[in-house]
Amino acid sequence: MTYRSGMDVPSTFAALITAAGRGTRAGGEPKQWRDLAGRSVLARSIDAFADVSRIVVVIHPDDMARAVAELGGRVTLVAGGDTRSASVRAGLQLLEGSGITHVLIHDGARPLVSPAVTRGVVQALADGAVAAAPGLAVTDALWRGENGRVAGTAAREGLYRAQTPQGFALDAILAAHRACPDGAADDVELARRAGLEVTITPGDEDNLKLTWPGDFVRAERMLGARMDIRLGNGFDVHAFGPGDHVWLCGVRVPHEAGLVGHSDADVGMHALTDAIYGALAQGDIGRHFPPSDPQWKGAASDIFLRHAAELARTQGFRIGNADVTLICERPKVGPHADAMQARLADIMGVDPARVSVKATTSERLGFTGRGEGIAAIATATLIGNA
Repeated sequence: MTYRSGMDVPSTFAALITAAGRGTRAGGEPKQWRDLAGRSVLARSIDAFADVSRIVVVIHPDDMARAVAELGGRVTLVAGGDTRSASVRAGLQLLEGSGITHVLIHDGARPLVSPAVTRGVVQALADGAVAAAPGLAVTDALWRGENGRVAGTAAREGLYRAQTPQGFALDAILAAHRACPDGAADDVELARRAGLEVTITPGDEDNLKLTWPGDFVRAERMLGARMDIRLGNGFDVHAFGPGDHVWLCGVRVPHEAGLVGHSDADVGMHALTDAIYGALAQGDIGRHFPPSDPQWKGAASDIFLRHAAELARTQGFRIGNADVTLICERPKVGPHADAMQARLADIMGVDPARVSVKATTSERLGFTGRGEGIAAIATATLIGNA
């Protein structure tokens, strides 16, 4: 096998992610479905294996409909069993005879596994190991406790904290599972019972298994340190002209005049669109939708905003929040602000609570004060993984 660190994972490798447990010790719904910085724990765990050509996710039968809706098309789903070992075995059996030679078995509750940890396991397997797993050497003193008191100590030399993904030759680990239907604490234990030699590869302190409520707080903090946060600003102006309404933030507002522009002249939506493009360092609306192109004459501005939001998503960002301020003496914006907020949120595909629309005047100063037009400023925050 020719794999070397930093290259794509061989196409004969598959990832098997276990997510069939009920894991409620962290509080609330099963932990793999809980939100972690805007995405589910399981979705983040799956993303960690983007370089693996085949991903199988083992799901609790009660969660299958949800999994199909949220994950369908990205992964292969299989119903899990009553125990972790039974769930893993179901995934392994699905891969049997498919051309897959090696499998990386990973806990769905470890969403922060780094590429370096996975590469270490893949490299060991590519170099001939039949089994490999990441571990961290135990550095703390170990105690035995009874009734809340220290009852003894244990030597820590040679001890490791087990992590995942644990990698195996598919035929070898499947045989180990079939030989021990009662299961074990993890797949390394089953492999050793079957006489397989397991290579220890480097683990990572950040490869946290989410179990308790405090683990989510720690994971959020760690993700925050890794986040790529972008801020963009937009500004736009349109003059009043003939008409009986204006379009503002996607809402038709009756008025004694219209706004003049190549498209529908939605000044608020234009400013917000430019804010998103700015955060992406992608110029402005004119770069993507040139006013010299007649196909955009009179176009609805939701086309522009939707394109900007989708461009952000394809580049790995989500919209953290958006804030639009309309500057005009008239028309009155307040009665329409909630509808504008809802419309912008719908176009961008975000929660309305992440969108703000407000208005102010220029105290009758300048062109807006003289009632010659409307100006808008907007700010957008994009959040992605660094």
